[in-house]
Amino acid sequence: MIDLRPLRQFVAVAEELHFGRAARRLHMTQPPLSQAVQALERTLEVVLLLRTRRSVALTPAGEALLEQARRLLRAADALPAVVRAAAAGRSGVLRLAFVSSIAYGPLPEWLRGFREAHPEVDLRLREATLDVQLAAFAADEIDAGFVLHAPGAAPPGFAVRTVLTEPMLAALPGGHPAAAARAPLRLADLAGEGLVIFPRGIAPSLFDAVVAAYRGAGHTPHIAQEAIQLQTIVNLVSAGMGVAWVPRSLAQLQRPGVVYRAVEDVALQAQTSLVWTAGAPPVVERFVAHVEAHPAAAAAGAPQRRQSPARPRS
Repeated sequence: MIDLRPLRQFVAVAEELHFGRAARRLHMTQPPLSQAVQALERTLEVVLLLRTRRSVALTPAGEALLEQARRLLRAADALPAVVRAAAAGRSGVLRLAFVSSIAYGPLPEWLRGFREAHPEVDLRLREATLDVQLAAFAADEIDAGFVLHAPGAAPPGFAVRTVLTEPMLAALPGGHPAAAARAPLRLADLAGEGLVIFPRGIAPSLFDAVVAAYRGAGHTPHIAQEAIQLQTIVNLVSAGMGVAWVPRSLAQLQRPGVVYRAVEDVALQAQTSLVWTAGAPPVVERFVAHVEAHPAAAAAGAPQRRQSPARPRS
């Protein structure tokens, strides 16, 4: 650790330009103060002060040191507050991943509010599906993430805060006979259509829930096309590639040629959960607390929180 006392002593003399006044300011006697400045000059191998019987003046080297010493001392004085803020989660870096669907829901408001409340936190965002997030957690590339899954099927080994539970809607091409029909939509109206869906690997529980809904009603889903991003799935529906199931929040994506309809005899739901690992930096708990204090208006039922000490590894 650098001993800052010689710098504080030099700054006092440089500002007062009088050893007696500087000594009184520092609550010490004059001889030790003079000796301390002389020792600093020997260490730096420069003359910092021109002394006469009547005056003290700064040399060019002394002027340069005064500017830098003030800056260093201000930083040193601020250091305890900086460290305490980091320990309390009021500053630092938060590496946050999220699935695209939550960006059409409460995520923008959460981020806006958190940035306003914690301007010293550096938010680093990354859009990623569940499989990519799990790999990023294992590589210690993210601190927390919003993941999409079937109800009750959040990935194990994490602390979990379920933030949104919403129904799945059918996304239909605008020219589909059921798109403009006033009668309630039923799964049988869609069973013969090709299905546009994400690969099972990026959201296994939700994929399995969709397939189970078809099979439970006596139908076999025909997968016409796969796409990773939900926005891409909606675009493929617009192109007439088939029908899709999307979380209700995604209905805010008003793509021309796509109609969103509830299906009366299917109770498909999707959950979005905020997950993080044990031992995450304090800023993560600060963000979790912010989300808990501002629950999503569209959430159905009381959000649940589950803690797990395990940290997933690849």
